Amino acid sequence: MTSGTARVAGPADIDRIVAILTTAFFHDPLWGPAFPDVDRRAEQAAGLWRFYVTCVQRYPCTYLTAGGEATSVWIPPGGVELTGAEEAELERLLLNTTGREATDGILAIMGQFEAARPREPHHYLGLIGTHDAHRGAGHGMRLLAENLAAVDAEGAAAYLESSNPVNDARYARLGFAPHGTITAASGHVITTMWRPPLPR
Repeated sequence: MTSGTARVAGPADIDRIVAILTTAFFHDPLWGPAFPDVDRRAEQAAGLWRFYVTCVQRYPCTYLTAGGEATSVWIPPGGVELTGAEEAELERLLLNTTGREATDGILAIMGQFEAARPREPHHYLGLIGTHDAHRGAGHGMRLLAENLAAVDAEGAAAYLESSNPVNDARYARLGFAPHGTITAASGHVITTMWRPPLPR
């Protein structure tokens, strides 16, 4: 999957991607409370994002806008987010930085996401975010539209979890429709969304 004005991000871009995701999800209704120590939330969340983004560098499917305002992280059809060994390493990382309760909560959310993913082949949007300094200018949705144009060119489907309901309508405008819901232990409801292949 390629993109137009955005580019495929590599290892040299990880610091910028982590900065984007840390600010983008700091107040997210799911991922914010997953790190309940607000004073350490940015530090702790950055550790999770860095680990995840580094692992999925195995796929050339992480994108960065030309000015570094927004990023999207995709898993290709048939791909995995984390291997078994990486999941164990992530648990150790979280335990060292957040403690047992927060670790269990984060791993539970990730397990729910994995269980809910459709079995049909699809491109999975694991993360998309815009840096707070550039929020509201449409960078994220333009990046997503570019990514989806490439998905359409392949005749493929796309899937995501919307952790913030304010984004549901934005995703719907790009062709996603509600697929199901996931209820986190906190009671927060996440909407899963599916975008079928375009008719050929």
